[in-house]
Amino acid sequence: MEPPVRLASTGTIIHGVSVGEVLGVSTLAEARLIAGESGLGRIVQRLNVMEVPDILAWVKPHELLLTTGYPLRNTPQSLGRLVADLDERGLSALAIKLGRYVDELPDEMVEQADRLGFPLILLPNDVGFDDILNQVLTDILNRQAAVLARAEEAHRALVQVVLAGGGLNEVAAEVSQLLDVSVAAVDGSGRVLATAGPAEHVAVLRESISREGPPRTPASGRARSFASVPVLAGGHHHGRIVAYSPSGAIRDSDVGILERAATVAALVVTRQEAVNAVESKYRADFLRDVLTGRAGTAERVTARARAFGWDLARPVTVLVAELDPDGDERSAQDRLVACWTAAMRRHDPRGAVAGFSHEVVAVVDASIDATRVAKDAASAFADVPPATFSTGSSRPSPGAETLPEAYSQALKAARVGRQLHGPGAVAHFDQLGVYRLLSLVNDTDELHAFVRETLGPLAADTDAENADLRRTLQVLLETNLNVAETARRLHFHYNTLRYRIGKLERLLGNFTDDPHLRLNLTLALHVLRMRGI
Repeated sequence: MEPPVRLASTGTIIHGVSVGEVLGVSTLAEARLIAGESGLGRIVQRLNVMEVPDILAWVKPHELLLTTGYPLRNTPQSLGRLVADLDERGLSALAIKLGRYVDELPDEMVEQADRLGFPLILLPNDVGFDDILNQVLTDILNRQAAVLARAEEAHRALVQVVLAGGGLNEVAAEVSQLLDVSVAAVDGSGRVLATAGPAEHVAVLRESISREGPPRTPASGRARSFASVPVLAGGHHHGRIVAYSPSGAIRDSDVGILERAATVAALVVTRQEAVNAVESKYRADFLRDVLTGRAGTAERVTARARAFGWDLARPVTVLVAELDPDGDERSAQDRLVACWTAAMRRHDPRGAVAGFSHEVVAVVDASIDATRVAKDAASAFADVPPATFSTGSSRPSPGAETLPEAYSQALKAARVGRQLHGPGAVAHFDQLGVYRLLSLVNDTDELHAFVRETLGPLAADTDAENADLRRTLQVLLETNLNVAETARRLHFHYNTLRYRIGKLERLLGNFTDDPHLRLNLTLALHVLRMRGI
């Protein structure tokens, strides 16, 4: 049975044999375990001979320390502390010859070895240390060579899978066959991308992943039922490779092969990301041409869209998700595209979705609740604060030829909705009221000229009093010139408000008696509120 793999702190030997296996070599056939039976699984990677009393300065982790007791013959009191000191430094076991220099081991030493699981071995007097060193080191080196050869063979097989064009499914199948375990490839969000192995074992693996996330790999030196290694590429965490053995037979050497599989999986992931990036660019370019009316006839658009898995021949609604200002666009844009792609996959697999420079456009079946799609994407996007996005939806579009108009409606709804309701707004074009009409005026210079002509000096923000007077005018118009209600809302004294009304009429005209002027003033205030659209 192949032992676990342990990383050594120094030296080049990285594999070893267990203490229990060391006791099985022929030169130690007469050796006897005195204490520390629970530590027989400790790994031996090297051997050392105790020749001086201050041996602690010379020992290394995972060593089997051999001694005749000669260095301790004059200091028997140090034996009681020796086991704890060796265990603290990571040694594997102590093998000693009794009778010549040390007659017996103190009870305290034996009890401490049992308590710490630190094996104490009584060596036969007729066996030389050189025989033990040669045989055990030969076993360790042979084991290391075998483990490395197995790992190299596994690596070649996995690389061949990738060279042959295989994906995560093929990598998982190869690992499952190599290690006789069930395997799952999991992305960074915990979604299972590929599995291999008996169905009942894969079910257990899936349940464990969904319940607790990929299980942690226990400390080395022990076999286990689960093992998990990260998939890293380009400094990014892309998920994990998780293995399950119902018999609990996954060893550290198997984890080493899983790590090689994770490296190969990283190649698959980066290759797929490169392919996805090219495909995303083609999808985005095509959808942009469709939405700007440059993609050709409706028949040509429908045919090309079908190649991307999109159905643009049916009645659809256009959604525009635009990143709100003040967010980090560079880090948020990719996440925005991913969230909308996932939401569309759940709600309308035949819908189109693509990312542009600072927005995402989705074309969804008109029978689907667009607000639910937007909220689904927003929920997934919420884990990357402080970035937010506003969403606008169009009227239903009967076919590809009307998609440019629908896109314009959705874009205006997103921008007007943000102005009216703040970041993170979700607005439908038909729910914009008068703002919908104002947004249809393409000549914004004419709108701003109307504001200046109607509001006069109140159109500018050069004076703080102007904004205050505009607020008074707005509330007056909202309350239909109800002076008492306006005073209550603005927390003004009645006489103070009457004075302000007089000042407003001197600036704007007699709006309290002129309904047409009041309408113009209301529209001008609405245009000001839409500033920047």
